[in-house]
Formats: sequence, structure tokens, C-alpha cells
Amino acid sequence: MISDVLQEAGDRMAKAVEAANNDLNTVRTGRINPALFQRIQVDYYGSPTPLAQLASLQVPEARMLIVTPYDKTALKEIEKAIATFPNLGATPTNDGSVVRVIMPELTQDRRKEFVKLARSKGVDAKVALRNIRRRSKDDLDALTGDVSDDEIARGEKELEAVTKRHVEQVEEALKRKEAELLEV
Repeated sequence: MISDVLQEAGDRMAKAVEAANNDLNTVRTGRINPALFQRIQVDYYGSPTPLAQLASLQVPEARMLIVTPYDKTALKEIEKAIATFPNLGATPTNDGSVVRVIMPELTQDRRKEFVKLARSKGVDAKVALRNIRRRSKDDLDALTGDVSDDEIARGEKELEAVTKRHVEQVEEALKRKEAELLEV
């Protein structure tokens, strides 16, 4: 019973860390990254569709992305979606067959803003991990009549260790992202 609670907590925490990593990948750095464009929704025949389902994304240079749509009729909508996406600062240009996205050079102030954004995403991830820990601790406490107090205490200790390990993974990802952001 305790092992089931710990296993479920570990699985949920691993998913939370993965979600945090994906979320941090959407924060822009000096180099262009196709992950920045994951959340862009394009109005494709009246329904919002992820950009990755409508086009291939290629990075020929550090600050340029080429978006090649599978359906050329969606070219204008793709360009519009990229241009209006918040916090991207990209300037898309359409040549009739592909959309070229050129990212401007980051200023020091903008880099600091992105570091703050990354830190807030890291804090959100840690809060999610602590919420998982709290729910799992409640599940362990619910076993009080069926399992000895010593076993529950050991389970709580293991839960703390699992939580600490996952929090450290988030902090490590955050450090990498900050270093990447501040690299000129």
C-alpha cells in the first residue's frame, strides 16, 4: 500500500518535471528553438490547430526559422499567428511558399525579463511538486489504521526524498535555462 502511494507520487512528480522542462523550453533564448513555437495555434479552416501539425520547422541559422506549410493555403494564417503570438518578438516574412521567422537580438534588459519568466515557471513547477507531495502524504496518513506508524513514517521519509530529488531536477533545469539566457 505504501509502495503504491510512493510509486504514484514518483510517477506524477516525474510528469511534473517533464512538463516544467517543456515549459522552460518555450522561454526564448539567444538562439531560435522550434520548441518556442509549440504553443502557437493557427486558425486553420475555423479551428485552432497547433503550428507543428500544419508545417515543418527548420533552423538554418541561430536566429532564423523556416516554416514550410504542408498546405500552402494556410501560409497567411501561419504568418499571422506567429506575428501575434505574445512574448516572441519575431518578425515573420512570407515569400509565397515558406515563412521565414527572424528573431531580433536580445538586449540585456530583455534577457533579465526572460530570466524572471523562467524563474516564475520554475516556482510554479516546485509548487506543483509540493502539491503532489501533500496529496501523497494525505494518502499515507489515510493508511493509519491498516499500517503501523513506523511504516508510515518511513514512507513519509521516502516521499520527502523523492520530492527533494524532483525539486533538484527542476532547479537544475532552471539553472541551465538561466545560463543559456544570460549567455551573450
